[in-house]
Amino acid sequence: MSVEALYQDLILDHYRNPHRRGLRDPYDAQVHHVNPTCGDEVTLRVRLDGDVVTDVSYEGEGCSISQASTSVMTDLVVGRPLAEGLAKGEAFLALLQSRGRVEPDEEVLEDAVAFAGVSRYPARVKCALLGWMAWKDAVGRATGTSEGSTA
Repeated sequence: MSVEALYQDLILDHYRNPHRRGLRDPYDAQVHHVNPTCGDEVTLRVRLDGDVVTDVSYEGEGCSISQASTSVMTDLVVGRPLAEGLAKGEAFLALLQSRGRVEPDEEVLEDAVAFAGVSRYPARVKCALLGWMAWKDAVGRATGTSEGSTA
């Protein structure tokens, strides 16, 4: 089995068996983001305890890329320091904007490296970034540093 096939299997597994799906209380901030290109959407909540991300929950509708990417993102940020989660988000953004020219760092992005191939398809990049941008927006609102951005 090729690496690309393994990555496709990982994306489909997160799509079919999403992690942390379902909105939970309590939360510090909730946001709703929509990808205007395709209509994918996500409502996401974040809970912080000081500088630690204690929970991220979400509901959403859309393609396997957007929903699986959000599921993978929750695995990468929950239980970790906020700065580490934000750094992972920046690394994921850089990977997806690379158009396939950046080799992903598996130690930083873990299962999110499965989305490296998406960077070659600009129409799908917004799908993969939907949950990550919602998370960043929710963290900004929870910490009072948000500029009121939307997806």
